[in-house]
Amino acid sequence: EFDKVIDIWGADHHGDVKRIKGFVRALGYADKFDIILHQFVRLLKNGKEMRMSKRKGIYVLTDDLLKKVGRDVFRFFMLQYSVNSHLDFDLDRALERSEKNPVFYVQYANARISSILKKAQSATPLQTIRLGSPSARRAHYKLLTHPTELTLIKQLIKFPDLVKEISQDYQVQKLSFYAIGLADRFHNFYEKCRVISKNSQKQQARLALISACQIVLKNCLEIIGVSAPEKM
Repeated sequence: EFDKVIDIWGADHHGDVKRIKGFVRALGYADKFDIILHQFVRLLKNGKEMRMSKRKGIYVLTDDLLKKVGRDVFRFFMLQYSVNSHLDFDLDRALERSEKNPVFYVQYANARISSILKKAQSATPLQTIRLGSPSARRAHYKLLTHPTELTLIKQLIKFPDLVKEISQDYQVQKLSFYAIGLADRFHNFYEKCRVISKNSQKQQARLALISACQIVLKNCLEIIGVSAPEKM
């Protein structure tokens, strides 16, 4: 039993869509079946396309690419662009361990938050850090007035509606784009605002803010099947 079946085909099979949908409709499952056509993927190395040919037997297996770049990078890169546009998979960028690699950039934001929270726990009881705890609910959020704090909050608020939207239009790349934007706003906030400070009220509010940020980041990564390491 299932709610919906979503088949993902290569764009070269577009001629079969109408026929298959007609068959499924005849079985009475029209509202439970969708087909998504994915445009072609080009593999780039050193800025140049790695040419492939069925006739000459020149190709790169998905399994080989997975082994080279890792599951997280592969999934994120494949889900970073609309299925309606051709995807350039930059191998050099995929192997980067810097902010040039969007997966590393997003995962590092999560790891950085974990580091801050652990540091805060050495001087602050755990319950004052956990979002949703009585202490967190009493936090003085009105103290969060810095432009980077407000920008981060605005980004967090968008998440529930975005997930609902994606569940309806299947544009999963919006989630990858959102995660990059959230990580960017967090990194910017971190550079401008000190979380651990002598002002306990402001510290508590900022700890709650980054806890919320981490929850959303982890949810983003979990939805697209990418890990959220605590250390990097």
